[in-house]
Order: sequence, then C-alpha cells, then structure tokens
Amino acid sequence: MDGKIEGAAANEASLVGRIAAGDRRAFEMLYRAYFPRLARFLQRMTRSVPLIEEIVNDTLLVVWQKAATFDGSCKVSTWVFAIAYRKACKALHALDEPLDAPADECAAGDAGRPDWRFEQQRLAHAVDAAVATLPLAQRAAFQLTFYHDMGYAEIAEIMECPVNTVKTRLFHARRRLATLLEDQLEIRP
Repeated sequence: MDGKIEGAAANEASLVGRIAAGDRRAFEMLYRAYFPRLARFLQRMTRSVPLIEEIVNDTLLVVWQKAATFDGSCKVSTWVFAIAYRKACKALHALDEPLDAPADECAAGDAGRPDWRFEQQRLAHAVDAAVATLPLAQRAAFQLTFYHDMGYAEIAEIMECPVNTVKTRLFHARRRLATLLEDQLEIRP
C-alpha cells in the first residue's frame, strides 16, 4: 500500500514538473484530481459555493503560475492544500458578513431503511453544525485530519505552524465537538 502512495506522490510531482514546463494537459489532469478534494476541504471552511469555486480556481492558478517553484521538499498535496488554506483565510478575513450555512445534501444510504437514513442525515447535520462553530484554525486542522487523512506534520506545514500547535488545536476541537455533540450521541441506540 505504501508503494501505491509513493507512486501517486511521484506521479503528482511529475505532473507539477510538466506543468512548470507549460504542459496544459498535465495541468488539466492535476486540476481534475484536486478540484473535488479542495472543494470538500473548503466547503467546510467557507460554506459558500461561489467562494469555494473562486478559492479553488485561485489556488490552481497559483499552482499553474508557480509550478516551477515547487522544490519537492513536501508532497504535492501538502503544497496545494497550503495554498488553498492561505487563499481561504484571506477570503474569509475579507468578508464583512458571516456566511450562511446551507443544509448539506445527505448522500443516499440504505434506501430500504428511511429511519437509518434520517438518523445518518440528522447526525451529519449535527456534526457539520458543530464543526462550523469551531474557530477557523481548529476547523481547518480537524478537517485535514479527519476528512483528508493528513498527519500532524503535513497539517503543520500547510498551516505554517509547529506540530504541537496542530495537536493543541485538534485537542481543543475534539473537546468542543464532544461537548456540542454529547446530546446527539446519547439518543442513538
């Protein structure tokens, strides 16, 4: 399994090298691979579809323009997510009003069990609402850990902070979420 991950990382690094040389096809491949991942990450940070699309496109434009500066000292995903995180922070700080949090569409689960689907949807909404209350830095660290399966070192690099700061943010995020979701988890059978 580690060989597959290393192969994927090498493939992405190769794509960035080709992008640096002006290869539009390589950029298209990277764009298709990263657009959905970045959109998921940003959706939970910004909760605004137009803002998500703008930040993802701005992020990938920076990738196109700065591909030659990628030195391979980190994974491509770390580099790309770091750009997206900084772009999102700038965009959120520039907003004057808070963002509305539209209800997420719940993916269809077991169609034969509407009670189960309802419970899953209710719990997903509760988790999303609780995550939305976290401060931006905690929310981003939480998402990168649990939704994008990144380790502390990679998150620290993305957020430009020490690993211990990431650990502290996650500790406080988990503690806050446990408090907020305590009632939700108690009523489950």
